[in-house]
Amino acid sequence: MYKSYVLILYFFFSLHFYGQTLHNPQEFYEAENGFYDIDYVRDLHINFYNSDYDSILQVNWELNSGLRLPASIQLSGNISLDSVAVRYKGNSTFAIAQDLDNPKLPLNIDLNEYISDQNIMNYKKIKLANSLFDPTFSKEITAYNIYKRYLPSPEANFMNVYVQGQLLGCYVNTQSVDGTFLNQHFNENNGVFFKCDPIQQFGQPGPSGNSDLTWKGTDSTSYYNHYDLKSDHGWNELINLIYHLNYNLSEIDSILNVDRVLWALAVNSVLTNLDTYNGLYQHNYYLYQTQDGLFQMIPWDLTESFMGALLGHNSNPNLLYEYDPYNGYNCWYYPLVYQLISDSASDNTIYKKLYTDHIRTIIEESLDPLAINTYVDNIQSKCLGSVINDNNKLFTLSEFYSNVSNEFIIPGVFSTGGIISTINIRKSFLQTQTQILKTPPDINLTSLLSINDTIYVSAEVFNADSVELMVTISPYHSKFKSSIMYDDGTHGDQVANDNIYTSSLPYQNSGEDVQYYFRAHNSEALQVKPKRAEYEFYIYSNTNPIVNGELPTIDVFPNPFRESTTIKYQISEAGHVSLKIYNMIGQEIQTLVDDYHYAGQYETEWNPQKIKSGIYIYVFQLDDYHQSKKLIYFK
Repeated sequence: MYKSYVLILYFFFSLHFYGQTLHNPQEFYEAENGFYDIDYVRDLHINFYNSDYDSILQVNWELNSGLRLPASIQLSGNISLDSVAVRYKGNSTFAIAQDLDNPKLPLNIDLNEYISDQNIMNYKKIKLANSLFDPTFSKEITAYNIYKRYLPSPEANFMNVYVQGQLLGCYVNTQSVDGTFLNQHFNENNGVFFKCDPIQQFGQPGPSGNSDLTWKGTDSTSYYNHYDLKSDHGWNELINLIYHLNYNLSEIDSILNVDRVLWALAVNSVLTNLDTYNGLYQHNYYLYQTQDGLFQMIPWDLTESFMGALLGHNSNPNLLYEYDPYNGYNCWYYPLVYQLISDSASDNTIYKKLYTDHIRTIIEESLDPLAINTYVDNIQSKCLGSVINDNNKLFTLSEFYSNVSNEFIIPGVFSTGGIISTINIRKSFLQTQTQILKTPPDINLTSLLSINDTIYVSAEVFNADSVELMVTISPYHSKFKSSIMYDDGTHGDQVANDNIYTSSLPYQNSGEDVQYYFRAHNSEALQVKPKRAEYEFYIYSNTNPIVNGELPTIDVFPNPFRESTTIKYQISEAGHVSLKIYNMIGQEIQTLVDDYHYAGQYETEWNPQKIKSGIYIYVFQLDDYHQSKKLIYFK
């Protein structure tokens, strides 16, 4: 169930009026005092049972075997667990630390591999990055704080890590993208799930790949080196996605949450994160297919945000700071870039216009150098003592501070972008781009009103050729459909050509919460409201279409169920009753009731036999009244 907060909006109507509720996905993130609360720098003590743990784990990192060793852990003296499973992780941050004989290696801790249901503060995995190439220790945490405003993203804070009683140093404690994360953001975790990182280990011989979503045919083995399957199945689903992306773009919205991808690509570009799909290397993301059939892109490993250590990739750093936001850094030919946002895509395509609008929003909301500097100052103050005590860090305390504002360069050896210097250069460059300079419509006041028991939605919009209301009743907050809004004195619109566009609200009698946002177009650009749509949107909770009697009551037990479930319903007035079962893509599975009923109590049983386990929807209808809810069936 989503959480939300209410925006009170005022408008000049003497009829019934309503407040609009804004869906606030930020409330899916941790509350204060959680495991990733930036105000806490906890101590984690790891004690391996095998004293030869280091050489064993290093060899198995090189072999990419995934081998873990058992250990006990203690968190800040008050939480202790036995028999957790630990391995080394990372690529260059491991390999270069290994080459330098630096013991501060990145760690992956699974609390459940040996003993099920172990957790620390409700988390089952701990992932610790060594911040090897970041003098500020702050780039990844600062980047996650921005990404999470626009799409589901991990959280991160600092942690002091000890092994066998010895302090290794200050680590970045980054939330694992796993079942716990999926439940947190999608309220499910049983879908197809891929980590999009190729098989190769940094500096090691062996096969290689690229998680670029290019078509390699129908043989799933052709994709094994390019993607890491985390769920029990999923190769056919991934291949289907890749086929649609490359050859059937007109139907891509049926299998990919395109808007979420556009947000991810936009944040990558604005924050100069070149270690991502539209940068130098096509990796560092997850794909998860939610029950509505759509793949969701989830960002991961933001260590190279604000240019990071990739500054040394080109002898002319301006080519890095000022890489094309539409064609990426020499990656225009990869399908997400080529098909959705590149110069090869028409300037008038909806995807390219949406992407441009997202870039404008991120620049406006999240690229203020003063605000970012204040945030970095705050988090550096939290970890200062830990950084001072970290004898395995590669940089001085002076560089810890100076790299916030300026590049750090050792000619011919190492270079990394400064946080504020990168922002200033990138922001100035983006604000000169032709597409971004185009003037979008301006969506101002929006409102809900009731005229003769019909709910209408209005928006004051300037500089627009057309305005759409994007609407869905999906419990997954997806698959928004367009409904035209009018400024013609009809369709509920009060005055023609006054820049107030109106439409009756679709699905207002469906029995479901109606989710919607506004999208306005002119010949050059578009704008959405709320600005972070589709991650944020407005909600209208349905009014009761049964005016004279009581609403039907419906009870399902058991739910979830294994063999059968009973649906009981009571109606206070006679009418035609329909009760149907649908799957999550809208296909009708079975009609349980389709008959005229007098007022009274009724019940019917659903006993599915030849369908697979999963989530289904019952839709109950009494004349114009609708109600629908999930049924969870497992064999």
